[in-house]
Amino acid sequence: MERLARTDTESQIFYADQTRLALENFPHGGRRLSDVPEFVRAYGLVKLACARANIELGVIDATRGEAIVAAARSVAALEHLPQFRTALVQGGGGTSSNMNVNEVIATLANRMLDASGLLDGDGTRVHPNDHVNASQSTNDTYPTAMSLTLTERAQPALAALAGLREALLRQAEKGGTTRRLGRTCLRDATSLSVEQTHHAQANIVGHGLTALRESIDALRTVPLGGTVLGTGAGAPGGFARVAVAGLSAETGLDLASPADVFAAMAHPDSLATVAAACRQAAIAMARIAADLRFLSAGPVGGPAEVVLPALQNGSSIMPGKVNPVIPELVIQLSYRVRGNAHTAELAVAAGELELNVMGPVALDALLTCLTDIRDAATYFAEKCIDGLQWDRRATEHALSGSLDGLVDLASANGYTAASRQAEPKQAPVVPGDIRLGTTPSNSE
Repeated sequence: MERLARTDTESQIFYADQTRLALENFPHGGRRLSDVPEFVRAYGLVKLACARANIELGVIDATRGEAIVAAARSVAALEHLPQFRTALVQGGGGTSSNMNVNEVIATLANRMLDASGLLDGDGTRVHPNDHVNASQSTNDTYPTAMSLTLTERAQPALAALAGLREALLRQAEKGGTTRRLGRTCLRDATSLSVEQTHHAQANIVGHGLTALRESIDALRTVPLGGTVLGTGAGAPGGFARVAVAGLSAETGLDLASPADVFAAMAHPDSLATVAAACRQAAIAMARIAADLRFLSAGPVGGPAEVVLPALQNGSSIMPGKVNPVIPELVIQLSYRVRGNAHTAELAVAAGELELNVMGPVALDALLTCLTDIRDAATYFAEKCIDGLQWDRRATEHALSGSLDGLVDLASANGYTAASRQAEPKQAPVVPGDIRLGTTPSNSE
């Protein structure tokens, strides 16, 4: 089937009545489908795989079927992105999104048939429900497209986390055996090496990377072919097997049907797993960012053991001041990731009876999570970790507070004996001691 050349203009509309109703009924303040090209591409591939399965199983004739395949491929190639104008977050469990895709593909298919001279008076027309949506439901196509979308969107986030981990490992190698003072409860403790510090940070990021990768891999189980509730109603026998195999071939992913389609539709816990992994990765980065922010405090009134890259002026009134802007960015993005992860978890928990219809807001929230993780990890590695340095004079000065010797003494002679030899690190405040925040005694 010859492709229809792209001619989208503002005056051309390829969608129909159901999409128009959605445009009237749902707000446009947030994302539209066209703002998430990965989702439009994924839905186009789902429709393509289903059309081929319908042709193979005799559900639709080859003329209509090949037209739908060609139209769906052009949608997956993002050749008509402006036609997908419905709000991403909507009521109805994504039905309006599915209908938007069905209507655009039907219009494109009919134009292709007309251009090829195959559209005549015998009723050979492509209908958005009867043909494009044949053997399908929103209940199975939407979560399938959602899984493909998150899988694609996750790849830059995974790469960025891997890059951050490598940046920390480079700092570990660079720091070597240089010693620094460790703290517990923000008080002086024993010493450790810079290498050990950055290795631990790299491993924390690595744990988040592994959790996110495994959660995304779990999305390769898709309910396509389950149609309504998982029953497969309206689809011929074997449709799920053929459609999922076709979608695997188109995406290059090893997709599979769930062992229990009913459970998959009622409770999409894989989305909650992705949300939890996003939270874990965000917390890991925020923890490291907060530590570096503390260790760089000063340069006179704080530890100042870490010197962060000076990226911009830190004050509009105080010349020379430089702020830890990248650690602060990472911390703030972690707040948003955690908030959106909670939104996704609430959506997963809101399933009722045989179906969860809160997928749109879960998708919207997880898209933001993955984008924020990508940005946080990228900027953290490139604009902070790669350029940070340890101030040897500051670290050596802080080491005077190390309790290494006392720990060794306690191991040899006992805790009580070692305590007698320990010099108080902070003298107690006594009445009459004139310090900031105390009141001089009037007894003298």
